[in-house]
Amino acid sequence: MTDPSGTLTRREFIGTGSALGAGAALAASPIGRAFGADGRKRVALVGTGIRGVTFWGQFIREHHADGAEFVGLCDINPGRLDFARGYIGVPDCPVFTNFDDMLDKVRPDLVMVATVDSTHDEFIVKSLSAGIDVVTEKPMTTTAEKCQRIVDAARRSRARLVMGFNYRYGSIFTQLRQRLDKGDIGALTSVDFNWYLNNYHGASYFRRWHGLREKGGTLLLHKAAHHFDLLNWWIGSDPVEVHAYGGLDHYGHNGAFRSTRCTGCPHKDSCAYYWDISENEMLVKLYTENEQHDGYIRDGCVFREEIDIFDKMAVQIQYANGVQVAYSLTTYSPYEGFRLAFNGRKGRMETWEGVPSLLEQQEDQSAIYEKDMDHTSHAKAELSFHEIVTQTNFGEFERTRLPFVRKAHWGGDPIMMNEILRGQVANPGLHQGAGYRDGAMAVLIGIAARQSIDEGRAVRIEELTDLSPRVEKWAV
Repeated sequence: MTDPSGTLTRREFIGTGSALGAGAALAASPIGRAFGADGRKRVALVGTGIRGVTFWGQFIREHHADGAEFVGLCDINPGRLDFARGYIGVPDCPVFTNFDDMLDKVRPDLVMVATVDSTHDEFIVKSLSAGIDVVTEKPMTTTAEKCQRIVDAARRSRARLVMGFNYRYGSIFTQLRQRLDKGDIGALTSVDFNWYLNNYHGASYFRRWHGLREKGGTLLLHKAAHHFDLLNWWIGSDPVEVHAYGGLDHYGHNGAFRSTRCTGCPHKDSCAYYWDISENEMLVKLYTENEQHDGYIRDGCVFREEIDIFDKMAVQIQYANGVQVAYSLTTYSPYEGFRLAFNGRKGRMETWEGVPSLLEQQEDQSAIYEKDMDHTSHAKAELSFHEIVTQTNFGEFERTRLPFVRKAHWGGDPIMMNEILRGQVANPGLHQGAGYRDGAMAVLIGIAARQSIDEGRAVRIEELTDLSPRVEKWAV
């Protein structure tokens, strides 16, 4: 069925049926055995947008065909489905616009979820209830109620939910975790973490569905879930209280002029954010040529009045083990990068990336995001090193320079996929594999921060779901 405009509705896409799964507790390890450990898994992908067709599609088919066979692709947009089959390289793979039909007809072993963030819970819960393993994009979900639904489903199911937290596997982030574990600066007491999105990458979120709170839950969920998970992983404890501030000061209603989209915009000659999607053949074929099916516009105006998310965010987090965090996210910085510092009882460790005043050479800001997403072997690092500076109390500082790795999320993507699909654990003991509880704690920080901004108060994590924060994250 379709609505009068001919657009398939979300309810029809998700379907109405739900199989009940046999209940058993998840294994202690969120990944445990590899999904592909006992032969090729029958894999179904729901969500064939850019992330779905590239990372969860083409990358897996090209590099993990020994562990994964695509048996179904699902999306609300039939045009994107047709494109996805060709781009991923599975021309004969069955396609579906109804998720329940796909589960019933192809009976996958594994579902990969890469849809709009606010719909993740529907596909996760249905898959787990049917006893089907799930790997999902971050954030796990966008509201406390949906988070509780997923937690309940994971507890009941014999199947596993694994989070695609690829930042944990990134070279620089892994190195920091190892140094913290060694006790280079003593017991951790606080963390300062500032992340900067430049005017190219940051603006891209405001062009897309991410600019609407009902779709992405704000960037405190869609983007910061990565950062909050890193903090939880580094600190080794659960958050207990969040106090945040945020605002919309640059994009949305702040523009002096606006249009619906960049294509055909009368202000293109005077707008610094004008973006010509026609210069990217893939995006034209994936999105522009398929707008008639669902009305989604990929090159939306960054100054649309409907934008209702924050473009600046500052978050204070208190952890169960006493560690405090000061975090910020800026979406309109002249440069892309971060500053990160760990304060311990014996000293301080800090690192940074992308800060122009500290670089030996200037980066091309327009190309940074493309390098981040590049999985090709020919992608070159523009910078020469990562730097970690450690200094003990009353001692001299020590500077360590590591080989610079930026492509494929600091090199983490293939390492994560090898663990998920082949069971190859690169760093035993670091708990890099992330399950439903990790996904929940990352989004609960973002949900609490959003609520704190809305209500002007500190929010306790225990207010949101029935999960109780642990002092030691991996305590049994």
